[in-house]
Amino acid sequence: MPRGASALAALAASALVLLACKARAPIDYSGPTGDWPEYGRTKGGLRFSPLDQITRENVGDLRVAWVYHHGDVSDGSDGTTRTSFNATPIVVDDALYFCTGKNRVIALEPETGRELWAFDPKTKLRKLQGPYPRTCRGVAYWPGDRTGSTSACRARVFTGTIDSELIALDARTGEPCADFGVGGRVQLREGIGDAPPWEYYPTSPPLVVGDLVVIGALVADNQRTDAPSGVVRAFDAKSGKLVWAFDPVPPEAMAAANEPNSPRYRPGTANVWSILSADPELGLVYVPTGNAAPDYWAANRAGLDAYSSSVIALRADNGAVAWTFQTVHHDVWDYDVPAQPVLFTLKTELGPVPALAQVTKMGHIFVLDRRTGEPLFPVEERPVPHTDVPGESLSETQPFPTHPRGIHPERLDPSDAWGFTRWDRASCAEEIAKYRSDGIFTPPSLRGSIEFPGPAGGPNWGGMVLDEGSQTLYVNQMRVPSVV
Repeated sequence: MPRGASALAALAASALVLLACKARAPIDYSGPTGDWPEYGRTKGGLRFSPLDQITRENVGDLRVAWVYHHGDVSDGSDGTTRTSFNATPIVVDDALYFCTGKNRVIALEPETGRELWAFDPKTKLRKLQGPYPRTCRGVAYWPGDRTGSTSACRARVFTGTIDSELIALDARTGEPCADFGVGGRVQLREGIGDAPPWEYYPTSPPLVVGDLVVIGALVADNQRTDAPSGVVRAFDAKSGKLVWAFDPVPPEAMAAANEPNSPRYRPGTANVWSILSADPELGLVYVPTGNAAPDYWAANRAGLDAYSSSVIALRADNGAVAWTFQTVHHDVWDYDVPAQPVLFTLKTELGPVPALAQVTKMGHIFVLDRRTGEPLFPVEERPVPHTDVPGESLSETQPFPTHPRGIHPERLDPSDAWGFTRWDRASCAEEIAKYRSDGIFTPPSLRGSIEFPGPAGGPNWGGMVLDEGSQTLYVNQMRVPSVV
């Protein structure tokens, strides 16, 4: 091309770019806008934003507005427990609230990132044993009476700490609410029994339902058969008084629960470490449970399996069991129900149905009627591999949802080996071939069994997003096998 034509083409291209920039539509800041008042935006954990100002056309124009460094980071080299930052912030009434791995609670101005206040609970524990980093996934908000009162602690932020305290803070100032418990704190180890500090503490946010604050706790895996109880408790949001406790002991195992000198809450029960949901209109709280202790051996659980690896609906006013749905029978894979139950309206030919979607580590998604716990799509009990460990007793079948279909591969064989070279692939195939691998629900064995999905999933506590308009679920997952 002649030089002049080349220059003309370059000029034309520049002009096109300039024209495109000038023709860009102005950004509409008029709305709609919205808060994010719960961990999952709604008490049912939809985690889907209905706001529509960000589109495919303008998403590329997003720029960082501000950055805030909370500074609560440790890799363990300073003598403290290593931290992880897992918090999902909530946004309510022009304030953004979150917690750090060191259990500080911080309020920021959402538009600017300016710190409004920060609260340090001054936890007694700097160093934890056990396999877990210090984690705080979020906080909860209680709006109070909404009278417009400016009195202290009219609205409150609740948080759970690594030294097993439930703390109430004034949402405006971050000061502890003196009328809640003792100096703003309720001790969560009461009735749990003897356990080292690192074996029991909350990591997920509390759930506020009406004037109640409901909370469970992490219980360390694979430590002992009489692990701390998995009790779930509800406290009065104003006073901190215990209103009810759900001790997950099935009726057939209740006789052994009242032994002399035993803790108030039964050891070894399935714990509720993940995120809770609620339907205030139905008056139900939905809890996802882990498996009973010990994780990989079911023979001596003394009947405590009935509530393990399940979704349980509790009556919000008294903690009584309304219904329960078990996702794994006699769980020996550490297949806790890891994620928040998602409450949504299912569109059917017969009309809308109040539904619950629960994802599991296996990549199964169970869709239930949240009023009754009955599956809204068929669930099949299918035969699964038998155990060859002397003394063990497992279920011959496991529940499989037929819709949606499972989202994780159900087996790992030597033919699935992967590597950069054929030698890598051959070595990987030889390693896989060493172990028992009969597909999903291959039980632990003395030889060693491949667990796929592994005990971390598949899906885990990251959970799902549900768009009710399009009836679409979004879920991420891992594909990491392990050997048990």
